[in-house]
Amino acid sequence: MKLSKKSDYALRALFTLVASRGRGPISIREIAEKNDIPRRFLEQIMLDLKSRGWVNSIAGRDGGFELAKDPAEITMGEIVRHFDGILAPISCVSTSHYEPCTQEGACKFRRVMLDIRNYIARLMDGATLEKVFGSTIVRREEVFSAEMSYGDGI
Repeated sequence: MKLSKKSDYALRALFTLVASRGRGPISIREIAEKNDIPRRFLEQIMLDLKSRGWVNSIAGRDGGFELAKDPAEITMGEIVRHFDGILAPISCVSTSHYEPCTQEGACKFRRVMLDIRNYIARLMDGATLEKVFGSTIVRREEVFSAEMSYGDGI
């Protein structure tokens, strides 16, 4: 599974709003600068987030965006599904974007792909913005740990 830029940027923006919760609206310019997001692209994303009821927009000179819901009520699974439409690694194990495959009856790796889909879905659906915001930042050493370095492209 690989997140689209839209999902990535939406999550960055939402976590910026979680961080500033209770301090008033954050301008689109500030969100874009803090997260290295092209402003025009971010404007589209924020309008989409607003239409889903995840953020509110406040007009005016001191306006901007703020969360419309409690961060404990928004999951990463919801956000990614909204922007990417799919969490499954291959379409023959997707419930929302299922596409039949000629090898379904004989495929030896489809079970692993289904397990991956289920694991990712459980993790993403349990990952509320509140929980994730309170977690520790991933260190570079964790990404390149010796126990995971055997796989190219991980």
